[in-house]
Amino acid sequence: MYRVIMFCCLCPSLCITVFAQAQYSLKVTTDREDAMYQIGQKATFGITVKRGTQIVSGDGQLKISFDDFLNSQGESHGEMPPEGKPTQITRGLKQPGFLRCLVTYTPKDGKPIRAVASAAFFPENIGLSLPVPDDFDDFWSEQKRQLAEIPLAPKLTSVGNADTTIECYDVQTPCLGGAPVSGYFAKPKNAASKSLPAILWVHGAGVRSSSLGNAVKGAKADMLSMDINAHGIPNGKPAPFYAELNSGRLKNYRYTGRESRDTSYFRGMYLRIVRAIDFLTAQPEWDSKHVVVIGHSQGGGQSLVAGGIDDRVTMIAPGVPAICDHSGQVAGRINGWPKLVPNRADGKPDPQILQAARYVDAVNFATRCNADAIMSIGFIDAVCPPSSCYAAYNALTGEKSVINKPLMGHAAPADIQAAFFAEVLRHVGRTPEESAR
Repeated sequence: MYRVIMFCCLCPSLCITVFAQAQYSLKVTTDREDAMYQIGQKATFGITVKRGTQIVSGDGQLKISFDDFLNSQGESHGEMPPEGKPTQITRGLKQPGFLRCLVTYTPKDGKPIRAVASAAFFPENIGLSLPVPDDFDDFWSEQKRQLAEIPLAPKLTSVGNADTTIECYDVQTPCLGGAPVSGYFAKPKNAASKSLPAILWVHGAGVRSSSLGNAVKGAKADMLSMDINAHGIPNGKPAPFYAELNSGRLKNYRYTGRESRDTSYFRGMYLRIVRAIDFLTAQPEWDSKHVVVIGHSQGGGQSLVAGGIDDRVTMIAPGVPAICDHSGQVAGRINGWPKLVPNRADGKPDPQILQAARYVDAVNFATRCNADAIMSIGFIDAVCPPSSCYAAYNALTGEKSVINKPLMGHAAPADIQAAFFAEVLRHVGRTPEESAR
């Protein structure tokens, strides 16, 4: 089962001056607040142009185009309608997916402005773009077997923190794949044995230190809390350190080794998730019941992977998840970030990279995930398109809920973060009052 969360002037010359300085604004909306439609239904997109607070009429030109984030669905041009009425245009889709309406307004006396809206058509029926490989489980079982042969051997370095009720550490622990797990770990002081749930925070794309703030947040909510960076790199270094890595050996890291499942950069990233869970569950304070993995974008994809690769995970919270639906174009959909599979000159996906990508596609891990889940999806997200997110969401088999954001792009706003953490607290049996310290 799943839940959907919906989330007068005395001086004429002064009036003229104010109006001349007023900015144009453009808004595109759907006729349904939730922007959800069934196959066979049509969405009506309303297009409103204002200058200041006044609706613009008969001034400038509109360019309206539609696509499903990949394929064009038509285009039109025209003048603004008279009498200050919004433009309305109706469209539908013949298959499950998302129809995006992109509008450009060019005033006679200014620069073009753009806005976008998207309508969902039966997204609950978006399925896998390719089947899960037959040896998917065997491959990842072998990777975990090899990982288990490497001693955990964590190195903990105490880190100062203003809150005297918790302990904080920089943690490095060996892993398979060339880089260690590197993160910040925090826990309440003097916690009883087997009394604390565990939470792992994983990162979005980029090259940066682990977040001590996330680790502390979980610990202050009475959890064993660990935040790991995506690359196994040192924490707490000056900004130029990470900038140099980002422009050097980790530049375009997401494409490194993508020709083979054995060399894909994501192989090591995923195994570091397992090793971080090894560390958390080895702590004497772990309650032996709860492991939560939470992240947004690339971190959202990693949380999906965590739920499918490790059955100790009991809840995941993927926000606008990346690393999903690498083979989307095979099914006529757009691939999610990082667009791992390139097209050849003939426009078809590179077959070797396509095959390897199936083993690191977060959607395929989602099919193995029985953990509870809460996911956020932005309907106008062009980085992690909503079809790729829904392909993962639909594959999840545990209790799940989705926060649909019809007018959100690629983002992790405060309300989503708050909703996620509230669900985490509910899952581990904490109330916000009990967890406030």
